[in-house]
Amino acid sequence: MKYITRYIIFSLLLLPVQLWAQVMPLDTILQRVDRNNVLLQSYGLKAESFKYSADAATAWMAPMAGIGTFMTPYPGQVIMDNRDRGSLMLQLEQDIPNPAKLNAKKRYIASQGNIERAARDVTLNDLKAQAKRLYFNWLVARQRIHVLQENEKIMQTMKKIEEVRYPYNQSQLSGVFKANAKIEDNRNMIRMQEGTIAKARSWLNSLMNAPGNEVFDIDTTYQPAFTPAASYDTAALSAARKDVFKMDQSIHSMELNIESMKRERKPDFRIRFDHMYPLDAMMPKAFSAMGMISIPIVPWSSKMYRSGIKAMQYEIQSMQKERSAMLQETQGMLYGMQYEIQSMQKRISAMEEKIIPALRQTLDASFLNYQENKLALSNVIDSWEALTMMQSNVLDEKLKLYEMIVDYEKQLYR
Repeated sequence: MKYITRYIIFSLLLLPVQLWAQVMPLDTILQRVDRNNVLLQSYGLKAESFKYSADAATAWMAPMAGIGTFMTPYPGQVIMDNRDRGSLMLQLEQDIPNPAKLNAKKRYIASQGNIERAARDVTLNDLKAQAKRLYFNWLVARQRIHVLQENEKIMQTMKKIEEVRYPYNQSQLSGVFKANAKIEDNRNMIRMQEGTIAKARSWLNSLMNAPGNEVFDIDTTYQPAFTPAASYDTAALSAARKDVFKMDQSIHSMELNIESMKRERKPDFRIRFDHMYPLDAMMPKAFSAMGMISIPIVPWSSKMYRSGIKAMQYEIQSMQKERSAMLQETQGMLYGMQYEIQSMQKRISAMEEKIIPALRQTLDASFLNYQENKLALSNVIDSWEALTMMQSNVLDEKLKLYEMIVDYEKQLYR
């Protein structure tokens, strides 16, 4: 009764932890990375800052106001008439920029926000690939633990048989020690996989902007699948890849910058108003109104924006060549990755369908002979180790396959 009570209390204590450790499918983790990752949030803030910078680009300069004297004689000068005493002057001045210039500059600055949003998509693709790798490492680690636990049961059975036979001189004590060593080595491998799971959980939490020790589990029934793209032509790749979209936005922004620089040929304006209060009451009040216009087409001024436009045009041509080279390289890379993945899938199928069943049958036959005392323990352990090693190799190949699928998807949508 006392043991039953302890078991019930222990189960009740573990119940909240079990309820708290929710199972997260891969899609849920990727959605949380997209929504909560701090690095991704920074791109949105940068894009928002360019929006306000674009609004600020249409602002005018503040008006200038001044007060002083006008045609006032220096002290000590002989004044022949009160009219020569000069005047007090109030001056107001305002620069009026060309609206076409301001609007072109606004469009250029606003386009840089689109580049930041495209950069966010590129970073999101990288973070999703990182999250998938961690998820698949966790998934394979779970499978390794399951395989190791099943194999440990076989070794535990052989150890018990050795312990039963030893008093009757039907086995050697070294067999018991050897079986025990294999069991402990097997448990060490399980501990290593548990460490891999803990590491993956912590890193996934950091990507989701959650505490590193937050407890959750993954969907162990999930099976990564490889779906090759329908086409690898450059048009389809340019529509799918985020870095190409970012480059397109950069080219578009540079084109807007060229348009803004071309607007430098348009003139700017300035108005000035002067009001004079004569120091002689007999003199009339006077004013001066003046309008000014800049002349940016003169050779010593136009060279600045003309050379800048030429430089930007050459840079755009360079980026277009780089874009074409990127798409061409990606096309060949994706074809190679597809063939490599398909070859890996065939290898894994052969190992799972032919090699492992044969090794399992070998172990079963060896174990049956061992039970009938027709075979030594060391021979059974050899068969057990061969099966364990092959199962481990299959999981290694599966992990490589999953990572190849992640790399393929990253390159396809990068």
